[in-house]
Amino acid sequence: MNTHVSLFIPCLVDQFLPEIGTDTARLLEGLGVSVSYDPRQTCCGQPMINAGRTDRAKPLARRFIDIFYEASKDGAVVAPSGSCVHTVTHHYPELLDGEYREKAQDLARRVYELSDYLVNVLGVTDVKSGFTGTVTYHHSCHIVRGLDIMAEPIALMDAVPGAQMLPLPDMDVCCGFGGEFSAGYPEISGAMVEDKVQKAIATGAEYLVLAEPGCILNIRGYVEKQGLPLKVLHLAQVLADRGDAPGKEAAS
Repeated sequence: MNTHVSLFIPCLVDQFLPEIGTDTARLLEGLGVSVSYDPRQTCCGQPMINAGRTDRAKPLARRFIDIFYEASKDGAVVAPSGSCVHTVTHHYPELLDGEYREKAQDLARRVYELSDYLVNVLGVTDVKSGFTGTVTYHHSCHIVRGLDIMAEPIALMDAVPGAQMLPLPDMDVCCGFGGEFSAGYPEISGAMVEDKVQKAIATGAEYLVLAEPGCILNIRGYVEKQGLPLKVLHLAQVLADRGDAPGKEAAS
């Protein structure tokens, strides 16, 4: 099994949540994976595609392929974001033409969301995390509906000895982010995130864990504005914890 990974770090992680990128790298390296990061990478074009501006997305898609296509041939591309992985694996082959479409179709087979890569490629669920605390888990829309990934993050969380998992009602119901949706329909988005947070708090969990950076910003923003007793973490932060809880401070 080839264990080289090219890190695909989404814009939101790079600009607002760098600890998620760092913990993703730490986690993979701790499992014996050789990790590389190409600083030339930029936005994958998801916001433009969602807005219908495919003309602006195409140059970004071609750039992504130029950067990652050859680099991925000896391993895989892994990202801590299902929505960005969905963009590359599902939208690029439809967006591009000619040689770039062929490369997009080929590359799509080597691009993975983090939990998918850990469980289905490395065959790992117990990553020896030292995390402790009561947690509940939210399934983000793109990961569940776009990539059909649901069991993998739960299996990873269940294998963390110090994590007491508490069931979240409607765990696969949208948190209200949806990229431009939250800006275009703030009242609806606000009601959805309030419902998500209140249900998470009602479980009695100290931490709400999820695997999508955009949803983290949305939920954490609401929690912080309301001063609520809930910490919001990315799955990578939980799994990379070796007992020193590096991600917990970032969530408080």
